[in-house]
Amino acid sequence: MTNVQQNLQQIKQHIQGACNRSERKVEDVTIIAVTKEVSVDRTKEVIATGITHLGENRPDGLKNKLDAISDNVKWHYIGTLQTRKVKNVINEVDYLHSLDRISLAEEIEKRATSTKDCFVQVNISEEESKHGLSIEEAESFISQLENYSRIRVIGLMTMAPNTDDHTVIRNVFRQLKALQEKIAAKGLIHAPCQELSMGMSGDYEIAIEEGATFVRIGTALVGKEREEIK
Repeated sequence: MTNVQQNLQQIKQHIQGACNRSERKVEDVTIIAVTKEVSVDRTKEVIATGITHLGENRPDGLKNKLDAISDNVKWHYIGTLQTRKVKNVINEVDYLHSLDRISLAEEIEKRATSTKDCFVQVNISEEESKHGLSIEEAESFISQLENYSRIRVIGLMTMAPNTDDHTVIRNVFRQLKALQEKIAAKGLIHAPCQELSMGMSGDYEIAIEEGATFVRIGTALVGKEREEIK
């Protein structure tokens, strides 16, 4: 059994526990393996475990993986996407987790050849070091996307603060869940907003307890091997 397989077994046990505590179904939570800093070989190890959702955060890293991996996987772009790089990325991925400005939406509308599933990034903690909209901005922003036919807002994404205070982390996730439910209740065709992308290696259990449907797990799954992006 590879290290990745062992890590995944442990992660699945933790997910099961979090689902039990929150009375949720395990199948309602999708693991995104964040492969952004590991080699193609390590990424293939991940795929061999049965994981089909992979996350990258750089256009060149994504291209390297796409060139080497032909498996039937779903690609998630989880990093900030520069407007000038949209043309290189948007038609190669299945999900974008970092939609946070109209200029990006305009470029997606211009470059995408089909409707793209997007998460609107919300900076719940309002940290200057993090990208994303405030809670107040997010609702208005999503309303403005109605006329962008290539964008479907399937959910919201956030990153919790880097802290050991679980109360703080839980509050961030809880606020995103409340916002998601508020937007979903509007019944917007362009923004069904049923999904929540939140939780990483250190806090995915809390995120699941608070409603996460996609968790982005890197180090806890793939280890700390770093890939040299050429």
